Amino acid sequence: QVQLVESGGGLVQPGGSLRLSCVASGFTFSSYAMSWYRQAPGKERELVARIIKAGGSTTYADSVKGRFTISRDNAKNTVYLQMNSLRPEDTAVYYCNAFSSRPRADYWGQGTQVTVSA
Repeated sequence: QVQLVESGGGLVQPGGSLRLSCVASGFTFSSYAMSWYRQAPGKERELVARIIKAGGSTTYADSVKGRFTISRDNAKNTVYLQMNSLRPEDTAVYYCNAFSSRPRADYWGQGTQVTVSA
């Protein structure tokens, strides 16, 4: 069955770094666009970063541009989110997402908590 398993979250001080990983199984990873979303308490889920299936094009939310980097390793069925210069407002549950338009499919991981606090 389809699985997206995130890891790498935790507690970090402002200005620190974390790297999130998402290991996928149960579908053809290289055929899917992969994204990271986040949801803070009381707020809607928002797109953080996206990388297309070929890995050549990326999209970032304005709030994370220059600080976060999304990458993927199709040989390992894994997508990463390198987060640098973390701020308290980055605190949220971070979710991995896999999307395909043909065939239509949309998969989500269970989320990993990132807390940025002194």
